[in-house]
Amino acid sequence: MKYLSRLAIIFTTALALQANAAKAPLDVDVSVEAADNGNVNATLTISNNGKGTQKILGWYTDLEEEHIFHVTRDGVEVEFFGPHYKRPAPTEKDFIKIKSGESLSKTFELSSLYDMSEAGTYEVSYDVSSFHLYSNKGQQQKAERRGVERLSSAPAYIWLDEIAAKGASNKGKPGGNGGNDCTNGTCFTGRCDNAQKTDIISALAAADQITNDSVAYLNSHSANNTSARYDTWFGAATSARYNKAAANFDAINDAIDNQPLTFDCSCKKSYFAYVYPNQPYKVYLCRAFWNANELGTDSRAGTIVHELSHFTVVAGTDDVVYGQSGAKDLAISNPDQALNNADSHEYFAENTPNLN
Repeated sequence: MKYLSRLAIIFTTALALQANAAKAPLDVDVSVEAADNGNVNATLTISNNGKGTQKILGWYTDLEEEHIFHVTRDGVEVEFFGPHYKRPAPTEKDFIKIKSGESLSKTFELSSLYDMSEAGTYEVSYDVSSFHLYSNKGQQQKAERRGVERLSSAPAYIWLDEIAAKGASNKGKPGGNGGNDCTNGTCFTGRCDNAQKTDIISALAAADQITNDSVAYLNSHSANNTSARYDTWFGAATSARYNKAAANFDAINDAIDNQPLTFDCSCKKSYFAYVYPNQPYKVYLCRAFWNANELGTDSRAGTIVHELSHFTVVAGTDDVVYGQSGAKDLAISNPDQALNNADSHEYFAENTPNLN
């Protein structure tokens, strides 16, 4: 799984502070760099070059709290996916002290909160404004007389290539052009960062690969001509059972090739993934998914096959049993239920160990 080569042009930025004609005692600097995994990190430094201690509203030093960066791609503002809060008026405890000669420095990952998936030159600057930006009473009174107080930096620039993954292809699926955060018909919600998007696209290509292989197997065999692969995961074959297996994989393959899939990265639980069967085609990815290999047993690719099979418009499978041992036992004891079991479809597709 590799990124397209990325050229990073990073300009260290100088101070730019606007507060009408007066120069406030805080200097702001932003630098931006692309990590090897495709994520984009911005480092914000706010320095107090004045003589006394200054205070700034803490919300405006935290990307989890406020929209503190202005990001454009080739001059067009990109969408911000972060939170927007309704809050009470700030109190003294909400402000951060910066002593004379001191600096506050924080690094933020941007691609999970701004759409940075397309190729182009990105401009990133710190830009906040508020009636309550500073805690100092005199400053606040002046701000309220003059209007909104603003604190900003000069822009930093970075060139990024388009998010893509080796083996991924554009099949012309719907959803890629009208969505807010989509790549080749695959969309992302839940603050997926660039590295996660790349992993998802690559895993989806791998899921397509193992699903195509499953369809090819089922088309080249029959209920009267199975092998250990079919027998291990689906049990004794009848024409009806075999046709159901073939129809299920045709539907999974169609979902991968032709349907507008959405992957959500917000789940923090220890599971692999989950879906709402009646809400196609959105898959919520959890911690075990990110720790899994792309191919193999209980893989990322297999997880996608598993979850797609749950949708009622695809195969309508259930979670009868989990794990390879349980799936093998189910194939022997109840072949009909094996054809209703998502893990059985996953293990048939993953085919590890190879049973062809």
